[in-house]
Amino acid sequence: MNTLNRVLILGATSAIAEQTARLLVAQGAHVYCVGRNPEKLQLMMDDLKVRAGSGQSIDGQAADLNEMDRHESLIEAAQTALGNLDAVLIAHGTLPDQKACEKEAEQALKEIQINALSVISLLTLLANQFEARQQGGVLAVISSVAGDRGRQSNYVYGAAKGMVSLFMQGLRNRLSRSKISVVTIKPGFVDTPMTDGFEKSGPLWAKPEVIAKGIVLAMQKGKDEVYLPGFWWGIMLIIRHIPERLFKRLSL
Repeated sequence: MNTLNRVLILGATSAIAEQTARLLVAQGAHVYCVGRNPEKLQLMMDDLKVRAGSGQSIDGQAADLNEMDRHESLIEAAQTALGNLDAVLIAHGTLPDQKACEKEAEQALKEIQINALSVISLLTLLANQFEARQQGGVLAVISSVAGDRGRQSNYVYGAAKGMVSLFMQGLRNRLSRSKISVVTIKPGFVDTPMTDGFEKSGPLWAKPEVIAKGIVLAMQKGKDEVYLPGFWWGIMLIIRHIPERLFKRLSL
């Protein structure tokens, strides 16, 4: 089992990341939280401090993770605050307007940058640091089932998440001898503010608390790839194996 005592959470104010942070703090972890909105981040950290024990460190700072020139200093700040890092959870991202991305290449590229390129930048820096110190650790990223196959309804978002998932496959292969767990987390439909525009009835929708429990367990066990909830593994297996000549006719 991996140790999750000192954890950096990037994109900490997302609903899933916040619930994950609460679970980690309840287990005694020290956490460093990075979020874009200063007020929301402060409220979150105040809540975590109430939940934490007297010896636990709850720290963080506001930052736009799309500003990739700040990534190195953010990681250094987290390491300084916590003394070291056992694990990192990258949880930031946006759910783009697919139609807007279809009309404007600039908008599509903006979404690819925040959902994929900024994540790859962080992973590259973190992987090099974790590898150099030779102490193992966990690098986890929230990707999505949307990255398993391109669909007309969200293929810009899916392409970004697919890029991240494929990058992590290669990174996992590279770090396999370094005792570093590279964990790809693929949630399905989750009831969060990011999905407020969706009809959320039906059994496929999950609460952030459920996804958070799966994330912590996957990080502890060093899972390579995990679908959350687990039934999405079967759903995506079927979707990935539909022949292209049939799949392109479906309205998904």
